[in-house]
Amino acid sequence: MGRRRGGGPRRASRGFTLIEVLLASVLLAAGLALAFATLTAATRTVHRGEAMAQRGERERAVLGFLRQRLSAARPVAFDMDQDTALPVRFIGEPDRVRFVADLPDYLGHGGPYQHDFRIESGDDGLRIVLALAVVQSSQTFEEPDPLPPERLVDRLEEARFRYRALDADGALSDWLDRWETSEQLPLLVEVTLVDADGRTWPPLVVALPQAGSLSGGVVL
Repeated sequence: MGRRRGGGPRRASRGFTLIEVLLASVLLAAGLALAFATLTAATRTVHRGEAMAQRGERERAVLGFLRQRLSAARPVAFDMDQDTALPVRFIGEPDRVRFVADLPDYLGHGGPYQHDFRIESGDDGLRIVLALAVVQSSQTFEEPDPLPPERLVDRLEEARFRYRALDADGALSDWLDRWETSEQLPLLVEVTLVDADGRTWPPLVVALPQAGSLSGGVVL
């Protein structure tokens, strides 16, 4: 009979029981599941944050460009109304805006250009495009090498332009879907945009500083 050092009897080593092995396996699986869930949640949070940041950058860029161009509108004629013989300086519709503004050098050759913002339908929803044309002597001309229409934003569920001026009492009028006084500029232009997922963009209302430069005010 074997003896331990010191004279005592040697005890046989005991292994893990089946219950202990199963319990350890369950605890290990639970730990791995928790770690995986934590990693998945963290990854989703990062992706969601990146998507929100990209959306914010997109909104700031588009709204900033629209504000810059609309606020630069000048009371310069780009056509003549054949019925009234009045100069056409601004055309405003729910899905289209046309006016003249000086073009920055980084967009072209500079000088007065007709800005034609259009809301169009596409395979991925609504989109806003901008076409530019040079204006000379109250007429719009197509350049030999014209700039192609530029897509500003797409994947929209809703897009709309509206206009506002002063009424006969000198107070702000209601928002108008169409601007009928084409020889004058409106005081305000509103742009409403809704993404394809239903999220409404921050409201954009642009004041046109030169709206009253012809007659001292715009009256409907």
